[in-house]
Amino acid sequence: MREFDYERAADAAHAVATVHADPDAVFLGAGTNLVDHLKLGITAPGRLVDVSRLPFDEVTERPDGTVRVGAAVRNADLAAHPLIRARYPMLSAALLAGASPQLRNLATTGGNLLQRTRCVYFQDPTVPCNKREPGSGCSAIGGFDREHAVLGASPECIATHPSDMAVAMAALGATVRVLGADGEREIPVVDLHRLPGTAPERDTVLHHGDLITAVDLPALGWATRSTYRKVRDRASYAFALVSVAAALDLDDGVVRDARIAFGGVAHKPWRAFAAEDALRGAAATEENFGAAADAELAAARPQRQNAFKIPLARAVLVATLRDLAGQEAR
Repeated sequence: MREFDYERAADAAHAVATVHADPDAVFLGAGTNLVDHLKLGITAPGRLVDVSRLPFDEVTERPDGTVRVGAAVRNADLAAHPLIRARYPMLSAALLAGASPQLRNLATTGGNLLQRTRCVYFQDPTVPCNKREPGSGCSAIGGFDREHAVLGASPECIATHPSDMAVAMAALGATVRVLGADGEREIPVVDLHRLPGTAPERDTVLHHGDLITAVDLPALGWATRSTYRKVRDRASYAFALVSVAAALDLDDGVVRDARIAFGGVAHKPWRAFAAEDALRGAAATEENFGAAADAELAAARPQRQNAFKIPLARAVLVATLRDLAGQEAR
């Protein structure tokens, strides 16, 4: 086991300055992902800067109607919070679909956003992986690819992003608040995560030393008509093969607006902009829901073993929208 230094951050500015100045340092929050990687031998930082006790553990309603979620808010607490359950049911449902009760009691909002892929090749240091060792190759291509991406992949990486919570936040249009060496800035959740391109080792647009301090949820009144649906190999403690977070704004059977994101299909939470555009102004019918799904999935490119994800994603989206519209299956 490789030794490392540990220190507890006195405040956020100290934490950022410490990690920014040391290329071998990383933040430690709840550690549910980092500790796994330490055990597996796929990461070996020289210094852990503990930010778990910084004062970012509250959910607060802002004067403009937005809701701010501190980066240290536990997943279980966020799922159960009255504001989240009432205004953003898709987010509460997504959180409850993730991991296990024990992990939800420990995992945090900021850490959940920064989860790394659960690709079996990434987690095995004995095989090539461009995400773990750039330039070594992607063992998933031509290998076991059943759980991998059908949208936005590249010849360098076909891994998927594992978070359920991030899918709901992408659909809602949430904004991440980040403290870096040059001060604070805001990043839309849809822009936080990267597609792999030629640099799959970079999961996000964050710089070394950037610290997520909070996530702002928009004042989206019609997000009360929203939900999260997850298809997986077993009923609990499993990552999504396909998931959908969706919200509908309806007026007399016509879709005024929609927010949709897929999970389990891409290197990042996949905001379904094409499907949303197809739905606006359309009647809330199963036919139109299917057409919207087809518009989004037209760019899908499956691997050898995961072509099933395309019709599955279509079926899950149509069923989710149909339920939100209050229709019965035909």
